[in-house]
Amino acid sequence: MGKNVMVTGAGRAYALGYNLVLRYLEAGDTVIATVRKKSDDLEKLKEQYGSRLIILTMDLLDTASVNAAAEELAGKTDHLDLLINNAVGVSPDCDKGFFEADLDLIARTVDIIAVGTMRVIKAFYGLLHNCPGTSLIMNISSEAGSISRCYRTAQIDYGMGKAALNMATMNIWNTIKDEKKVNIFAVHPGWIRTDGREDNPAPLSSYEAAGILKDLFEKRACDFEGHRFITNEGEDYPF
Repeated sequence: MGKNVMVTGAGRAYALGYNLVLRYLEAGDTVIATVRKKSDDLEKLKEQYGSRLIILTMDLLDTASVNAAAEELAGKTDHLDLLINNAVGVSPDCDKGFFEADLDLIARTVDIIAVGTMRVIKAFYGLLHNCPGTSLIMNISSEAGSISRCYRTAQIDYGMGKAALNMATMNIWNTIKDEKKVNIFAVHPGWIRTDGREDNPAPLSSYEAAGILKDLFEKRACDFEGHRFITNEGEDYPF
């Protein structure tokens, strides 16, 4: 029987979110893909997969928008098996260093990556809790969010956002772990050509990375003992 899988930030065909949507559709699951604005790429997938692809529009910076999307989905399905929080956004100064970057741009990135993810989990938690078995939340983090292994002097907003996402993951884990009804991890998805460029030196295409992650999520869905921050190979990664 197919699963109900939700993926946030899924609007670009060359990026990870879209390819996660594609992988689960190919596997026969029903997929809920969320976007901030209309995606022509998703609309083309909808033509192919019909009712098995549900497209929701919501703005992670707006609690009311996220709550409205959750209410809309509750009218279409009674549960979620898997929630993949993939949505991300960075500032125009992401590649600048500390002394060059406009620090006033950082807060919005952290809001999208970390607080936005928390808004989504809170709004859709009822559907996750209704899962007949154990449901899973996978927060797409990054090695850039590891404080103990930080080596960068740029991408300050991105790194801070992912570090905050890791903290959010642990806080939510501490809140829900004893019930063993909903599971949660943060995962570093590997080095991926998420811009779709063939000259990008990253070893994984978004489609390849999505396949690796799909297998990983299946293996770790009911793991309530392991470390909460893992790599795409299932190895523990330090916070």
